[in-house]
Amino acid sequence: MELEGPRLRAGMVGGGQGADIGKTHRFGLRLDDRYSLEAGVFGRDAGQSARIAGSLGIAPGRSYAGYEEMAEAEAERPDGIDVVVVATPNDSHFPIAKAFLEKGIAVVCEKPLTGDSASAAELVRIAAENNTILAVPHCYSAYPMVREAARMIRDGALGRITFVDVEHASGWAATPLELTGHKQASWRTNPDIAGFPSVVADLGTHAYHLARYITGLEAEELAGQLHTFVPGRQVFDNATISLRFDGGVPGRIWASMAATGHNHGLRIRIFGDAGSLEWQHEDPHHLSVQDLDGSTTILTHGLSTLSDDAARLTRVGLGHPEGFLEAFANFYLDLADELAARRDGRESTVRELSFPTGIDGLLGVQFVEAVAASHANNGAWTVPSGAISQEV
Repeated sequence: MELEGPRLRAGMVGGGQGADIGKTHRFGLRLDDRYSLEAGVFGRDAGQSARIAGSLGIAPGRSYAGYEEMAEAEAERPDGIDVVVVATPNDSHFPIAKAFLEKGIAVVCEKPLTGDSASAAELVRIAAENNTILAVPHCYSAYPMVREAARMIRDGALGRITFVDVEHASGWAATPLELTGHKQASWRTNPDIAGFPSVVADLGTHAYHLARYITGLEAEELAGQLHTFVPGRQVFDNATISLRFDGGVPGRIWASMAATGHNHGLRIRIFGDAGSLEWQHEDPHHLSVQDLDGSTTILTHGLSTLSDDAARLTRVGLGHPEGFLEAFANFYLDLADELAARRDGRESTVRELSFPTGIDGLLGVQFVEAVAASHANNGAWTVPSGAISQEV
C-alpha cells in the first residue's frame, strides 16, 4: 500500500453540494495517499462549484465551468489528471465519461454506467481504443471478507454451487421523500434521470455484481417482476428477480428502496453441495461458513489464516473493524496500482480478484434492461443482453 512514484492526479465531475457519494469517493482517494485531487466541476452553478473546489484545495485555474472544458484543458496540460471520477446523476454518465475517455484519461464512473447497453458498449469500445481504463465502483467487492468468500469458492471450499441468494433491500425511500425536497430522492425517483426501473439500476446492479464477483458465475437468463410500493411514485422501487447462472445454477435477487425498517439491507448467501457461506454489509468484518452438518465457523477480518486476497486489503489488525470508506479505498488502491504501472511502463497489476471494469458496468446495464423486458413480458425468462425502451 506504500506510494510508488509520484501521486496520481485525480479530477472529479459531480459530487458537489449535498452529494454524499462525492465525499465518499474523495475519502477513498485520500486514504492510502496514492492520489491528489487537482481539478473538478462540482455542480452546474459555476460559483458554487468554484467555492467547493477552493475548499478542497483545487487551484482556481483548474475549477472548470463544464466537463467538456475540463477534459480538453486537462488533456493538454503536462501535469493533467490521470483519472476522473464521474459522480453525477445517471442520465449524464455517458457524455461525461466519453469526453474524458476520448482524451485518453482514465474514468471511474458511478453505476449504472449508462442508461442503455448500446451506449455502455460504446464507452467500453472507446476505452479500449484509447488504451485507457474504465472502472465502475462496485465497491462492495473490495471488502476483504468478500474477497475471502470469492477465493474460497474459486478454491472449491463449498463444492459445486447449488444456489445464490442476494438481497439489497433498503428502506431509505419507504416514504415519498421526493415530495419533501430530498435531493437524492428527487433524482433517483425521476424516470427521466434514473430510468423507470430505478431500483434495479441503483441497488440491483450492486447485488448482481456481488453475485457474479463472489461466485465467478455469469447469468444465462433471468425473470423479473417490478413493483411500486409508495403510492404516486413515478419509478419502480422494488424488484424480485430469479436467475439461472452458468450450468443452470438457480439464484434470486431482491432489490428494494422501500423495504420498510431496513437500513442498508445488503446480504449474500451462497450454497454448495459441501457447505455454504453468508456475508452481510452491516457486519462486514465477519464471514459465516457452514459445513454439511450445520457447524458454523465465523471468519474474522484480520485473521492470519485468511487468503492473500483478503489480507492485502486489511489495514489494521485483528479486532479493529474496517468498513465502507476502507472498501472505497481498496477499490482505489487496486486502481492506483494499475494506473501507476501503465504510467511507469511496468507490467499489469490486475489480479484475478481486482477492481470492476467497464465490462462489469456493461453487464450491469444489460441486467437492468433484461429485468425491465422480463417484467414487460409478464415475468418471462429473458437473456440479459441487448437494449430496450420501456415506460412505466
